[in-house]
Amino acid sequence: MIFARALAAGVLAASIFAGGGAVAQTYPARPITLICPFPPGGATDAISRIIQDAMAKSLGQTIVIENVGGAGGSIAAARAARADKDGYTILIHQVALAASLTMYPNLSYTEKDFAPIGLINTAASVFAARPNLPANDLRELVAWMKEHGHSVKMGHAGVGSYGHLAGVLVSQELGVAPTQIPYRGAGPATVDLLAGQVDLESLSAVSAGPLVKTGKLKAYAAIGRKRFAGLPDLPTMGELGYKKLDLDFWHMLLAPAGTPRPIIDKVNLALRAAVADERVKRTFAEGGMDLFPSDEMTPEAAGALLTREIKLWGDVIKQNGITGG
Repeated sequence: MIFARALAAGVLAASIFAGGGAVAQTYPARPITLICPFPPGGATDAISRIIQDAMAKSLGQTIVIENVGGAGGSIAAARAARADKDGYTILIHQVALAASLTMYPNLSYTEKDFAPIGLINTAASVFAARPNLPANDLRELVAWMKEHGHSVKMGHAGVGSYGHLAGVLVSQELGVAPTQIPYRGAGPATVDLLAGQVDLESLSAVSAGPLVKTGKLKAYAAIGRKRFAGLPDLPTMGELGYKKLDLDFWHMLLAPAGTPRPIIDKVNLALRAAVADERVKRTFAEGGMDLFPSDEMTPEAAGALLTREIKLWGDVIKQNGITGG
């Protein structure tokens, strides 16, 4: 009886796989919707548009970007999780997806509602300060922050943003407790940092680079797995002894869970072809972003990263009482 059940299950699994393979042979037969969880003009929207045409060329179908903003990217994620499992709706997302699973307690989705397709890119951040802050290196900065306690103000792009969470984790690792000041986006936070209205900010390396080079901001360390090419003399937090801060801002593609694996693999191949395109690679490099190496672009690697990041940011959120409503 047990053998018969196992045999039946094997036959069913084989038929499903064969069906998925047949579907993949004709996929895609119509345009694909790529859901972007943030409005036009932001980093995630820009990444979508950088890979859009190259992926469409590889797949032989148009890719339509649909911006579905709100609730830190969770509205878009919920929509993608509920979409048909046929490969015609895919999702681009980033660190906010991992954070949302802890920060928003009543979500309609979990990690298991997604099938990762592949990783796209990483981007470093810079831990920067107003130009007249007296500390000249990270050691002096930590001493200054401990001396001034909660009067130290750290700006960020909004509750749950990567700049917010990274700033909280940096503070936690440095053993300091600045007051977090939320803004409606990274731009206004940086404007106030330049004006000296706040003391510190964790901001994208691409934005920080020119401001540091011209002396408009002070930079103490890069937050990333490697140094930012635009500021080659700036050490990473990991190099300065804070290994937990060897982390990157990232983007990945996902599909609804249950999407046939042959379709996942076909979209993954299109993504690989897109990021191998010389024009696409040049655009990423000019934007200060790094592409994942080929061996880290598998669906399995994307899933493993998402699981690690859910744990990392979930711990930060819970330990610091961060809520998204």
